[in-house]
Amino acid sequence: MTEQVKTRQQIADEYGVSRKTLYNWLKREGIAIKNGLVTPKEQRIIYEKFGAPQNHLYEQLDF
Repeated sequence: MTEQVKTRQQIADEYGVSRKTLYNWLKREGIAIKNGLVTPKEQRIIYEKFGAPQNHLYEQLDF
């Protein structure tokens, strides 16, 4: 998995939810993400809290 900055929309798409739903999840869990792009460090926090999105699991499998 390459480490690159992502938009909130990209992360929401990975989970199959809207940007608003992602925002609500983060707010509910007390996860503060700075304005702008989501850094790899912030992504790790999100993925550790909510689990890796399905498409990330497939990237790690060797078919």
